[in-house]
Amino acid sequence: MSNKNARIAIIGGGPSGLTLARILQQNGMKATVYEREPSSNSRQQGGTLDMHPESGQYALEVAGLIKKFEVNARYEGQDLRLLDKTGKVYWDAISGPEDNHRPEIDRGVLRKLLLDSIEPNTIKWGHHLKSINSLDNGQLELHFENEHTELVDLVVGADGAFSRVREFLSDVQPIYTGISAVEMGISNVDEIHPDLAEFNGKGSMFAFQDQKAIMAQLNGDGRIRVYLAFRIEKEWLDNCGIKFEQPTMAKESLLQLLSDWSDDLKNYIRYSDGEMLPRRIYMLPIDHSWTHKDGVTLIGDSAHLMSPFAGKGANIAMLDAAELGLSLANHSDLKTALEHYEKKMFAYSSKATLESDMNLKLSFSHNAAHKFLDIILRDSTGKLREVKTRS
Repeated sequence: MSNKNARIAIIGGGPSGLTLARILQQNGMKATVYEREPSSNSRQQGGTLDMHPESGQYALEVAGLIKKFEVNARYEGQDLRLLDKTGKVYWDAISGPEDNHRPEIDRGVLRKLLLDSIEPNTIKWGHHLKSINSLDNGQLELHFENEHTELVDLVVGADGAFSRVREFLSDVQPIYTGISAVEMGISNVDEIHPDLAEFNGKGSMFAFQDQKAIMAQLNGDGRIRVYLAFRIEKEWLDNCGIKFEQPTMAKESLLQLLSDWSDDLKNYIRYSDGEMLPRRIYMLPIDHSWTHKDGVTLIGDSAHLMSPFAGKGANIAMLDAAELGLSLANHSDLKTALEHYEKKMFAYSSKATLESDMNLKLSFSHNAAHKFLDIILRDSTGKLREVKTRS
């Protein structure tokens, strides 16, 4: 069967699934995205992403969306502060007009850009995949929890960390990295908390020490998204006694956990408003792969779940979409296209997962802020770079 005539199901409507749908449609192929969320606005989409030129930006270029991305990108979001728990500043960089390497874009803005780019009725909302059955004629039968059934020629799993599609290809399960985090937010920072707005700057702030971290990023809507992270046993979130569903009480407990951190840093906790989201950080094995099966493949976290400590997860996921979309466009049969894509993806994703794992371990090591400064100060050739700081 020609790829142009194949019935393609993409399970999951995140950045990788939507990018793939766009690229397929650009190349004359039809795909349906099945998303478990009931609608496009049923939940917040998280913080901001820095789009890397060789992966995320490349995928947007393949999708014909790079110009729209550039209109929505926040180049000032590349600003970066690096501190330890005392508030000592190790790095304080302000982006200039020439610094356009990895501009930021809010996840919600990126999702809307992608949603607006695909054909109407491409997405079937409220479809949570339950199982996949192989049929004798080579097709695959998809069963959803809403009792809908679909027959397709290709299933692409873009359904995240605990992918149902991955279960069809691999017995490997995500493993706990040893890091748990609490996500919080601070609204209207410039207006309500100008002291924190000045302290944080226009981009991201990272503070590391004692196997703990405060990581914050200013979003395009004026909200700072904050992540407290700890190296802790897997059961800690269940057994710590902190009532995360009651943020006012939870803040007091979290402040106690960081009692010896500077007041400027503890303001990220004090000023937080709205809900708190506790979560464990998982990853797949660095060299995760699977034996090829006709008609099924994976992209994004489904294929190579990695920690967020190198900023590569969403970028590599979108690169997957570009590589798979181009492979399907450039090969006449599904089997050849999938094998070509998978071989290439296994190679680059393992490198990204390794880098993410190394950065995670570094972030929660002794003297982490100083070690990160050493990395920042050296480029790929090992030469010192000029330090640019805010005045």
